[in-house]
Amino acid sequence: MKTAKLNFAVLLGFVDWAGCDMIGTMRNDIVHPNADKLEYEIRGIVAVAEKLQNMGVDITWENIGDPVAKGEKVPEWIKEIVKNAVSDDKSYAYGPTAGLEEAREYICQYKREHENIHITPSDVLFFNGLGDAISILYSYLKPGTKVIGPSPAYPTHSSADEANSGVPYITYALDPKNGWQPDLDELERKVRENPAIGGILTINPDNPTGFVYSREILEKIVAIAKEYDLFVISDEVYKNLTFKQESFVSVGRVAEEMGVPAVILRGMSKETPWPGARCGWAEFINRDTDESFDKYVTSLFDAKMLEVCATTLPQKVMPAIYTDPRFEGELTKRKEKYSKRADIAFDILKNVNGIIVPKPCGAFYMSVVFEEGVLNDTQVLSIENDEVREYIEKITKDMEPSTRFVYYLMGATGICVVPLSGFNSQLHGFRATLLEDDEKKFKRIFNILGEKIVEYLTSG
Repeated sequence: MKTAKLNFAVLLGFVDWAGCDMIGTMRNDIVHPNADKLEYEIRGIVAVAEKLQNMGVDITWENIGDPVAKGEKVPEWIKEIVKNAVSDDKSYAYGPTAGLEEAREYICQYKREHENIHITPSDVLFFNGLGDAISILYSYLKPGTKVIGPSPAYPTHSSADEANSGVPYITYALDPKNGWQPDLDELERKVRENPAIGGILTINPDNPTGFVYSREILEKIVAIAKEYDLFVISDEVYKNLTFKQESFVSVGRVAEEMGVPAVILRGMSKETPWPGARCGWAEFINRDTDESFDKYVTSLFDAKMLEVCATTLPQKVMPAIYTDPRFEGELTKRKEKYSKRADIAFDILKNVNGIIVPKPCGAFYMSVVFEEGVLNDTQVLSIENDEVREYIEKITKDMEPSTRFVYYLMGATGICVVPLSGFNSQLHGFRATLLEDDEKKFKRIFNILGEKIVEYLTSG
């Protein structure tokens, strides 16, 4: 009773928290048992970068895929479409739970005409960005159900999977020595040996590697799903940013042909570019071929109903933006730029000893892998600022090798990249973006990267 009275007094302000040594006085532990599974090092590294900024380091942000933050301009014609929609009172209203009818109709029409995939508006569900979609998708799987995905793995997927199941993420390897091709033998073996696996994830084009899955590979993945009665999830948010458009095949096309249930994740944040719109959606393929899958999809619609609906404005303008004749030209211009950036970065890094650098084929990322055995815990980079050097030395003690390099790089140069350990990977390396809009600055960044890799590997 004394504890209860003290807590009540504290809430009323009668007791100063500064003088109260009591910790953990809540009667119930309210923390979810899998809360520690939710990790996102892409943004987590920002805390260190901001501390370095306060010490006088000029940070170059290569950690996050925001085209606008890296200097891309949203086309004026897109802004005009948005301005016109803002003047419409209906843009401020709730929309239908599944999404605006005109947006879902447009998606279905596009799928029929361009991808030969046949879905209806009842197979499309809008979310507040793909982060929201991924969280709900995994949360409403039966507890303990696993979705096997690629490694390196995008952390939103891997964290959501671990948080739902409570056990480590199960992966199949993408091989940097083979252009990031997936190890399909490993995938089949792990599916066979792990009965908890209920689905297979692809990210196409892949983040963080820039790899684009061929139709042949997708057919083999879907065949594994069919053999073991699984469903497929494909995150295709970078679909329209492949450097050779004819090389892209949606797993939805393959899944429909083979009669396998699938969830396709799409969004307008990367290709518009409008990451702040938080507008993503899921497309459900072959919903009527499996009773369990249909019930699962129904639960997702019901879950969204509890939130009422996704944000109205971006849904309202999406069909107008995507059907505008200027949209394809804008996409072509951006793909050509990213393709050129990939060529530049590859040409700078390809002859650096001690690393593996597959050239990206889509999205706007490049992952660099250190060869086995070249890293150790004595390697350093020269850092002139004593305060920064002492801080980096302190925080990198007992740190995983490639993360150690990343923090030394940031302390020495201000370049902020993401270690591959942040992508649920055992590979030692890092991911950088291809987004820098200033080509001279982009070349300078990657030339510095190459120089610092050499300096680091020869330092210890």
